[in-house]
Amino acid sequence: MFAAAAQAAVIFDYDWEDGGTVLNVYPDPDLPSLIATNVTADTDNQVYDGNYSLRLEYNETDGTAVAYLAYLWNLQEGDHIYASFQRYDDTPGAYPLVRISAHWCDGLPENPESFDGLAGGNEDYGPGQGWDVTDWSWTVSGGHTGMVIEARVNGNLGEVVWLDQLYIELSPEAEHIYVQLPGLDPVASELRTWSDVKAIYR
Repeated sequence: MFAAAAQAAVIFDYDWEDGGTVLNVYPDPDLPSLIATNVTADTDNQVYDGNYSLRLEYNETDGTAVAYLAYLWNLQEGDHIYASFQRYDDTPGAYPLVRISAHWCDGLPENPESFDGLAGGNEDYGPGQGWDVTDWSWTVSGGHTGMVIEARVNGNLGEVVWLDQLYIELSPEAEHIYVQLPGLDPVASELRTWSDVKAIYR
């Protein structure tokens, strides 16, 4: 949906090179349900590109644990949002599993814990053979004004997945949207060149 106007799209490219982790975890941020760590490549960790990635260790007793990767607010009806990230697991057809999804959060920015319904996401957990990309597109409807982009993780206690290269693309007419990513202050999505926006997040 962005191909015809790709040069004018608003792009955010975040790769955890600044030491950030996540904005929040669900259902229990205090346990926490996911132990989120910024890591470098070594014998025990995986990095897709650059020097750092996000390590998510499953720490729930049952069910899905969720990492909040991006807050978007000041949404308007019909806005188009596309997002993707690289994910790593090497257990084909078995835990741990991770996919991209989102939920509506109309309380943003004052109340990032508000929940106003699932926004949907990619149900495919991938091949589990190393790095691959998971992505999804959303169109704002139902009067929603805020959204949280998530990584949804299922696994057994102590199992780990890795994320890298979070990419968010907004349609050209959606420059009114505000975006917040881990470790960074909110930024208005004013139209910029691709290189200008990437420079903010590196």
